[in-house]
Amino acid sequence: MKRLTIEQVTKAVKGELLLGDPKDEMIGVSTDSRKVLEGEVFFPLIGELHDAHDFIPQALERGCRTVILSKNPDEKLMDQGSSLNLILVDDTTKALQDLAAYYLSLFSIRKIGVTGSTGKTSTKEMLYWIFSEKYRTARNLGNLNNHIGLPLTVLSLPENTEAAIFEMGMSELGEINLLAELVRPDIGIITNIGMSHIENLGSRENILKAKLEITNFFTPEGILIVNEDQDFLSRKDVQGNYQVITTGETGRSNFILSGIVDFGEEGIEFTIEHKQEMQTFRLNVPGRHNAYNGALAVAAAVSCGITMTEAAKGLLKLEITEKRLNIKGKNGMKIIDDTYNASPDSMKAAIDVLSATKGFRKIAILADMFELGENSEALHGEVGRYAGESCVDILIAVGLQAKQIAEGAKEILGENKVHYYETKELLMSDIGSMISSGDVILLKGSRGMAMDQVVKRIMEN
Repeated sequence: MKRLTIEQVTKAVKGELLLGDPKDEMIGVSTDSRKVLEGEVFFPLIGELHDAHDFIPQALERGCRTVILSKNPDEKLMDQGSSLNLILVDDTTKALQDLAAYYLSLFSIRKIGVTGSTGKTSTKEMLYWIFSEKYRTARNLGNLNNHIGLPLTVLSLPENTEAAIFEMGMSELGEINLLAELVRPDIGIITNIGMSHIENLGSRENILKAKLEITNFFTPEGILIVNEDQDFLSRKDVQGNYQVITTGETGRSNFILSGIVDFGEEGIEFTIEHKQEMQTFRLNVPGRHNAYNGALAVAAAVSCGITMTEAAKGLLKLEITEKRLNIKGKNGMKIIDDTYNASPDSMKAAIDVLSATKGFRKIAILADMFELGENSEALHGEVGRYAGESCVDILIAVGLQAKQIAEGAKEILGENKVHYYETKELLMSDIGSMISSGDVILLKGSRGMAMDQVVKRIMEN
């Protein structure tokens, strides 16, 4: 990252320099006392279970010389003299966000924000590879997409960054607003409005309202990109004091998607038409739904001066991320690891991938989907029926709520082809006898179900 002086840091976080030299410099930030490096600033965050102020001594032992804290330091800390920089703030989490906003203000770069109920990470990765064809590009790594992860992403931007892609996650109203205020994106993308977090937000209308917070700090030149064929994302639904660019298959959109060909595990192909230019795209990752994500990414790229030919080259380089439709081989079996998270829409998309993948038997191992509220029973049953209608040979449901997946699947497949386990531990004791060479096995569930442990068990057998 760009070097900042302690004076700059103190002003950015609205703090008071209790001890130290304003002319000293920092080269990075950390919120983990076990990983902080010499020259980095340590932010001891206060969470529900831990107060990282307790770990300041460990951070100093690793060579950290600058601490931003929200509690008055004890005498032992103050006695360390001018070798230590101590900055007092009201709230260390807010200070981290303030420093990130200041740091980002030092750049003149293209900033793209991505949110949506599903497809955020895939779209972010597509944008990264496309933009990297023309610009030095950065993006969130892993799941650093919340009120702590996003500031850490910003504060890791290399000095020569020309474009940055920011995935923005949320579960409540106001959370995207906080991230949008920090980033102030030039372009915002909403992938879709699904059922994720409906338990917290109450309705899809409120989910749309929360996602639209990505536009709260747009100028009139700001651009919102949506697939207008999606429910709740028509031009009328998303209009505001900014530009709207749409993708879709109906022929009325700015970027018209057509000719989707699903090659199963080998990827997909699709065509986009824009201003009388046609371009064919190939993705080496599975899932028909990724054509819709790809169209959104291409629209953003073209809006930033990238040609569709360049975008096609970038998309060819896209790599699948761990636990997201990652197809592995073991003893003649294909394991589709999509255990990162789950919602009704992403469950159906994963089932489509299973159906399109070549194999002897198609086995779906589906676990609980969380945060669906009063709709949970109906939505789990809907997923089960969808699986039963989608060439699934055997369905295994795991978890208390997933019992409804089993019940829904039985309506189509019958009793003999559906198995139910209350816990994944019970399943893991049986799984070895239920699968064999030639099978294609999909595993998916909400993150809290930790279905990656079942993947590990299968891979170890």
